[in-house]
Amino acid sequence: MKTCDTLGLAADRATEAGPVNSIAAQSVLPYEVEVSGGEAFRAIDRMRGALSAMATGGLSPAALTLAFFDWSIHLASAPGKHMELAEKAGENWGLLLTYMAAAGTRRDAPPCIEALPGDNRFLAEGWQKQPYTVWAQAFLLCQQWWHSATRNVPGMTPHHEDVVSFTTRQLLDMFSPSNIPFANPEVIHKAMETGGANFTQGFRNWLEDVGRMAMKQPPVGTEAFRVGRDVAATPGKVVYRNHLIELIQYAPATQDVLAEPILIVPAWIMKYYILDLSPHNSLIRYLVARGHTVFCISWRNPTAKDRDLTLDDYRRLGILAALDAVSAIVPERKVHATGYCLGGTLLAIAAAAMARTEDQRLASVTLFAAQTDFSEPGELALFIDHSQLHFLDSIMWHSGCLAADQMAGAFQLLRTNDLVWSRLVHDYLIGKRTPMTDLMAWNADPTHMPYRMHAEYLQRLYLDNELAAGRFIVDGRPAHPQNIRVPMFVVGTERDHVAPWHSVYKIHYLTDTDVTFVLTSGGHNAGIVSEPDHPRRGFRIALTREIDSSVSADEWAATATSKDGSWWPDWVEWLAGHSAPERVAPPVFGAPQKGYPPIDDAPGTYVHQR
Repeated sequence: MKTCDTLGLAADRATEAGPVNSIAAQSVLPYEVEVSGGEAFRAIDRMRGALSAMATGGLSPAALTLAFFDWSIHLASAPGKHMELAEKAGENWGLLLTYMAAAGTRRDAPPCIEALPGDNRFLAEGWQKQPYTVWAQAFLLCQQWWHSATRNVPGMTPHHEDVVSFTTRQLLDMFSPSNIPFANPEVIHKAMETGGANFTQGFRNWLEDVGRMAMKQPPVGTEAFRVGRDVAATPGKVVYRNHLIELIQYAPATQDVLAEPILIVPAWIMKYYILDLSPHNSLIRYLVARGHTVFCISWRNPTAKDRDLTLDDYRRLGILAALDAVSAIVPERKVHATGYCLGGTLLAIAAAAMARTEDQRLASVTLFAAQTDFSEPGELALFIDHSQLHFLDSIMWHSGCLAADQMAGAFQLLRTNDLVWSRLVHDYLIGKRTPMTDLMAWNADPTHMPYRMHAEYLQRLYLDNELAAGRFIVDGRPAHPQNIRVPMFVVGTERDHVAPWHSVYKIHYLTDTDVTFVLTSGGHNAGIVSEPDHPRRGFRIALTREIDSSVSADEWAATATSKDGSWWPDWVEWLAGHSAPERVAPPVFGAPQKGYPPIDDAPGTYVHQR
């Protein structure tokens, strides 16, 4: 329909232009027809891309084909690589046969290969017995060989190498012994224990999950984590609302507070209450309890009607509008601005633009797992190249936004063993429901991404890396992170698949200010939701002053101070050290006389949008 309308518009313009022998018509009309026709042809390509994406789950067949063609043609023309792989195969067979011989005579024979860190598929006691341990060892050796086969192929494009290696690993994981009922000792033990009832229960679990997916209902167990009651329950008021955000001001929990308020900018790819989960692990509640006045943005969940929202709209209607409100409610005080994930990237852009115009409302900038240099964005870049971006652009152009399940599927592919296969085995083969947690319930409450904003974000930041290159334009001029002069507190997480900590660390190379960097245990979410008393938590921390020489990320990690426990207390201490020494009376909710009256109780209305 859009194609026909465009072609019709071109025809109407041609009719209105007058006779062809008109000089104006001859100079203007061909260009107008060419532009309109070009848009029509691009619309056809986008429709084709959108239809193809429905059949491929949003993955570009062209991108995969190019990657595997690159791999196969370079591998075929590399005799040295052939010999290396043949030698590796012989070594692996020798290791496996030696292990089998040793395991036949002694039960405590050491394994010939160890699983990679974070691979917990073969840790259960049953996997230490024969023949299961031999199957696990054979699989790990096979996985190692295929890793060698897809890496360091002479002449291969690095991005294609990553795609082929990742895809091969996904295919291998499908056939892992842990996913095969008769090869998994845990499943076999459960079947013997229950007389096969585990399979019956697993089938019921599968039917229930399929039914919920068809009805677009959240997973089983999420009903125990109701927003506003069990999670996102810190008291507060919505003090500002526009089309894109609700701004929540949280109630004070102390008689006096630090003078400078905190503004939290979460990512719009997630609901804000990742930072306000259950009372025991809510970062917002933790800050309020220690005398901070906290404001937090709750983003609107966009629909197809919001397709034309831009990245700059998120900056203006999001961060700047929230800053205006905070400055009106807490006047004559600077603000500690804090951004998480995409919210941190946008905050860095906003802070750079504010520094250029000498807007001095910020007291400090804190970034949680947020990238500013996308030259090494990690495994998420596997889904972002020009071919894949055309597919995503076609999907979003057709629907107006990127559906939540499409984005969730990409994240699940990055950690299939943890997020897909282990759950399928536990819920459907063993027949036991995986216990729901507040973090899992939050993860099942995703948001959409408007077409134009997300296309700009992927193109300008991921593909073109404009921010790090100093080419990201805000209000007609580049926003240079080097202009940021306020102190920064930056957190990276060790096992982050979304914003790898080496990439987050590159903020040191882009700014000329004091940067306190923290590297914490955990992943993209669990590393941030790292409350005190959480077991098995630790972090490294170090301050790099403006005058200090730059060092690499690994050099920094080797010399940084290591601490056990949560990094939250260190951040609170850092905030206090960059605040006024005197404490003041808590501000009232909103500023009605300035146009910011309290509207609703927290958590507001936008957080409930699906």
